[in-house]
Amino acid sequence: MKIAVATENGNVCPHFGHAPTFRVFETEDKKITGFQDHPNPGHVPGALPKWLSEMKVDVIIAGGMGPRAEELFVAAGIKPVIGVQGPAEGAAKAFLDGSIECGESSCGHVTGEGHGDHNH
Repeated sequence: MKIAVATENGNVCPHFGHAPTFRVFETEDKKITGFQDHPNPGHVPGALPKWLSEMKVDVIIAGGMGPRAEELFVAAGIKPVIGVQGPAEGAAKAFLDGSIECGESSCGHVTGEGHGDHNH
């Protein structure tokens, strides 16, 4: 399984699209076997789900994302896990062991609302 975490300074980024990097963790038997940081290729509607899907990512962890982005990830076969805070590696480990704590999306988007000047 591959888990991508939207990261900023080693922590889960509050908004996946604005994350400077995506840390992609390789896992096996519910343990992290390695990771690689990938720079964000750009915040263009629909691009990040496609890009992460091409890397065979199964899960995206972020502080938040809009409802349309969540739909695009699901359509790409990637499970979005939002409302997460803290160190990126801790979030990936917590997802693997089933103890991840999710909250409200820190992106500030609400289902049905527009996204101002940063559409997803």
